[in-house]
Amino acid sequence: MSQRLEAAGAERRALGARTAAGAPPAGTPARQGPPAWQGPQPGGDPSPAVTPARQGPQPGGDPQPGGDPSPAGTPARSMGSVQVQEFVAGLVGGVASVVVGHPLDTVKTRLQAGQGYGNTLKCILTVYRNESLAGFFKGMSFPLASIGIYSSVVFGVFSNTQRLLSQLRHGDPCAAPALADMALASVVAGAISVGIGTPVELVKIRLQMQTQPSTKANVKLNSTVSRSPVYRGSIHCFRTILQKEGIAGVYRGNVAMLLRDVPGYCAYFIPYTWFCDWITPEGSISPNAFSIWMAGGVAGAVSWAVCTPMDVVKSRLQADGVYLNQYKGVLDCMLQSYKNEGLKVFFRGLLVNTVRGFPSSAAMFLVYELSLKAMKKMAN
Repeated sequence: MSQRLEAAGAERRALGARTAAGAPPAGTPARQGPPAWQGPQPGGDPSPAVTPARQGPQPGGDPQPGGDPSPAGTPARSMGSVQVQEFVAGLVGGVASVVVGHPLDTVKTRLQAGQGYGNTLKCILTVYRNESLAGFFKGMSFPLASIGIYSSVVFGVFSNTQRLLSQLRHGDPCAAPALADMALASVVAGAISVGIGTPVELVKIRLQMQTQPSTKANVKLNSTVSRSPVYRGSIHCFRTILQKEGIAGVYRGNVAMLLRDVPGYCAYFIPYTWFCDWITPEGSISPNAFSIWMAGGVAGAVSWAVCTPMDVVKSRLQADGVYLNQYKGVLDCMLQSYKNEGLKVFFRGLLVNTVRGFPSSAAMFLVYELSLKAMKKMAN
């Protein structure tokens, strides 16, 4: 992804630098070959803004910046090929985001699907008082092992879809993507991620909620008696759901998650790309670590603000079934929630979602970009 966000601002910065350095204008290479260098190429580090027109492998087989080592005269590997590094970097970034964001995710789930917690501060104090610090990390083992794969798919699919669209639109997979291309790539990533993400979210929420007192009446938390835990851990939870509810139970809440993630990822990747380019200092060909961290945090906060209403519905559907079965589907959940608690219920957890979204997404993007850069340096 770093190639695409850099390409958005690189062309105009590189043009002025090439002119000042006396380099030939883009489109007039020294010899017949690919067009002038227009931005960082997949698989390599960004080149300085004064890099002249790309001329292919040099005599003796030395690799070009960002290219594959090829013997002289051998064509470089197709730029449209799948970049596995994007998937690996997404996995590492996903693990980092879970570690940073899970405690507040537990608070968010309790606020959205639980009873009697009131506001965010009261929820935090209640969880700590009743379950100690370990209560905030309930259900983390399964996401820690699986969110990495989930994030790997999301970031890998997004980046490679965007490369494909740029190849089809511009004939160059590393060209600056159009807004429509970023939006379509986000939609594809969001849709595909549901297949992996739904079981992960289900197990996490069931474990987070199983100590939540369950009553049919809207009774205060401290006046109810907690039931004994249903699940002994992540694997036991998954196996129990599969045995009792089948595949349909494992994918409970998948429609709500699809309705959450498709717009959510559009509000995730697009603001990140724009904001990262905006705060990158003029004259820099690639964003620095602070720009990546800040842009990632802003993107996470914006994304969670957009998708919180449907996240409430998803959380309630997936928490339903630990002790009771209250909802028949997405629409029934929305209607019952609105009837019982009004419109404000769909914004429950908005504050903690946006607060949690900043550090979690900042860690995700920063570790992702640094991992990607490190792997490309090692490959070269």
